[in-house]
Amino acid sequence: MKGYYARKLHSLLGVIPLALFFIEHALTNFGAFEGGPERFNAGVKLLNDLPLIFVLEWVLIYLPLIYHGVYGLYIAYQAKPNNGHFNYERNWRYLLQRITGVITFVYIIWHVFETRFQITLGNVTHEGLGSLMHDIVTQPVFFILYLIGVVSASFHFANGLWSFLVAWGITVGPRAQRVSSYVCMTLFVLVALLFILSLVAFRRAEFQEASVWIDTVKSVLS
Repeated sequence: MKGYYARKLHSLLGVIPLALFFIEHALTNFGAFEGGPERFNAGVKLLNDLPLIFVLEWVLIYLPLIYHGVYGLYIAYQAKPNNGHFNYERNWRYLLQRITGVITFVYIIWHVFETRFQITLGNVTHEGLGSLMHDIVTQPVFFILYLIGVVSASFHFANGLWSFLVAWGITVGPRAQRVSSYVCMTLFVLVALLFILSLVAFRRAEFQEASVWIDTVKSVLS
């Protein structure tokens, strides 16, 4: 029973609040594609102006993420794929869910270290996040790694949502599960596209120019 409740909590946290934050993060980053540095910085500022932002981050993001990620690694370690014997779609999605879970967890740790942790250390400001992302994704190797990370995270999110609906008895029959599968895989494509377009936008020269402008302002103020 302990394992049952641990898995239920793992499943629930994957949707509330992590999936909700994932969608919000995709929309905020997509602001870079739609409106450039100004739109992206406005989205970042809106989030960081929330009251008790430090507490909200830990309660709604970091602690759920740590539990979901660490327990997810345990689940992946225990997984016993049987694709060699039963080459069904669900079996492949079961396997991909474990693989993308590991990739996503490693990617998130790396991404948080490069961005949020650098802000905490005082090496980067919130206004400089866009230019920081520009510096990262203009490096071909890092751009490819980021692409792998966001596509893996998008699949893990969408397929995990489908599994959540099944595990919690929301989609019971074969027809309901088939329809939800179409919806969730469509969501996977849409969210992955938002992130990919965001990465493409961060490579634009306007984010490099924003970095130069911020450095100029800092030098004048100092």
